[in-house]
Amino acid sequence: MAASAQLLAEELQIFGLEWEEAVTEKLAELCVLYGQSEEGMVGELIAFCTSTCKMCVTSEILNSFEHEFLSKRLSRGRARQGVSKDSEHAGARDIVSIQELIEVEEEEETLLNSYTTPSKGSQKRAITTPETPLTKRTVSARSPHQLLSPSSFSPSATPSQKYNSRSNRGEVVTSFGSAQGVSWSGGGGAGNVSLKVLGYPEPLTGSYKSMFQKLPDVREVLTCKIEELGSELREHYKIEAFTPLLVPAQEPVTLLGQIGCDSNGKLNNKSVILEGDREHSSGAQIPVDLSELKEYSLFPGQVVVMEGTNITGRKLVATKLYEGVPLPFYEPTEEDGDCEQTMVLVACGPYTTSDSITYEPLLDLITVINHDRPDVCILLGPFLDAKHEQVENCLLTSPFEDVFKQCLRTIIEGTRSSGSHLVFVPSLRDVHHEPVYPQPPFSYPELAQEDRKRVRFVSEPCSLSISGVIFGLTSTDLLFHMGAEEISSSSGTSDRFSRILKHILTQRSFYPLYPPQEGTAIDYENFYAYAQLPVTPDVFIVPSELRYFVKDILGCVCVNPGRLTKGQVGGTFGRLYLRRPPVGGEGRQSPCAAVQVVRI
Repeated sequence: MAASAQLLAEELQIFGLEWEEAVTEKLAELCVLYGQSEEGMVGELIAFCTSTCKMCVTSEILNSFEHEFLSKRLSRGRARQGVSKDSEHAGARDIVSIQELIEVEEEEETLLNSYTTPSKGSQKRAITTPETPLTKRTVSARSPHQLLSPSSFSPSATPSQKYNSRSNRGEVVTSFGSAQGVSWSGGGGAGNVSLKVLGYPEPLTGSYKSMFQKLPDVREVLTCKIEELGSELREHYKIEAFTPLLVPAQEPVTLLGQIGCDSNGKLNNKSVILEGDREHSSGAQIPVDLSELKEYSLFPGQVVVMEGTNITGRKLVATKLYEGVPLPFYEPTEEDGDCEQTMVLVACGPYTTSDSITYEPLLDLITVINHDRPDVCILLGPFLDAKHEQVENCLLTSPFEDVFKQCLRTIIEGTRSSGSHLVFVPSLRDVHHEPVYPQPPFSYPELAQEDRKRVRFVSEPCSLSISGVIFGLTSTDLLFHMGAEEISSSSGTSDRFSRILKHILTQRSFYPLYPPQEGTAIDYENFYAYAQLPVTPDVFIVPSELRYFVKDILGCVCVNPGRLTKGQVGGTFGRLYLRRPPVGGEGRQSPCAAVQVVRI
């Protein structure tokens, strides 16, 4: 169809360009030659002139436009037509054309490789087509080393030399309880092991819309937390009533509120403020003088009951800080099964070293699982770490989701012979997963029917019942986050880890810090529903970059198993031996009989 020179002139006039008389006729010919409309051709020309800083269209500019832009696009269009021609027989022609393109590309790479030095060798890129996807190369294989193919998603899948040269494999670095006589081999799930996720009131099972919260909704959640904990503390300590924050009083008063900082900086003993509740203080704030307190441990977001003097109504001189009260422990029922003893293995990512993407530590962990056959394996993320060098630099050749699924398939199929129950907990550092807290469980619809009974995906955080023993699980580094914000004063020796863990249990929340650490996105409406402790756990798993440990805090066994890798070297994992306490014994006995942290 012929193009109109008049329409072309009108389009050029709209953009305020000047042009020679012969330009519109030449543009009309180009429209016919390249199959463009008048509006589309002028749009392409405007973009070309803008990029070359030309305000007047001459014949020379038009020739440059044709040779530098239009002719290149025509050649690309013809190449595409060669692939899609004869659509009635598209299936056969597509396969032939794609194969031809692959052969041409291989010839070009072979020519390029002939100019490289022999030491570099061929670095041919793996080619995938819909007919031969990379992930299906070893579908029938059963060995973990054959299931996982790092070369399929990374051009530089070289093993880590530092990791392979380690000499302390299997070393027990710390123990807890009576580990003597424990064989550390389970039944591989053969016993009557019962797994159940506890909720508050319901567990998080699927994705939700985030980034829609409003500030009043956040304030409502924080206010509810203050009022609920305040009510518990008032009943426990038999406090008659709380005094409003800003009311002057000559006598000592008891105040309820949340610890905050008077600026955007880090909390210190001179910047502490108390934010009152809505019922008694209408959300007012008051500075706190800690000089009269001999012992205290405070962090932003902590709900406290303080006693002190507030003579002017403008500053509270604190003289007493009431201890928090933890929730009661869970009472097992008949539904929790009758398993007398259970072995649980706990490991936290990253599952590959920072200088390699070969996942050798993960394969070694699978070997340990198949050898020891624990009843339950709890695996916490990250599985594909957002902080890994090859992920940050976008060096992987496959989508993040595909790499994660390959890791997941390796773990599930590689441990099938052990029969162990697998529990997967996501991490905010999992690059393919939703980076919001609380975090929904992983989605893996490809899970085989034979594995559905022994594989469970849970949220971050969550409370899991293993035959009536409650595990608190979180992959977020609470110790690091809260340790950076906590301030304390003590007359004797005080352990920071113990203080932080005690805060978590008495604040009854998996993440009591407010505001959260920078980079941690919390949806507070769902945080209130899914990130609260329903009961005090029997075992609390708190993996951290900080040093591994096992501690008994308020009757709860808190375990930091460390991470499976620490930079370029191997890390640690944990194993627990659970034993049902005798019925009718005096006092409560922890069901966690022994714990060990072991080097991979």
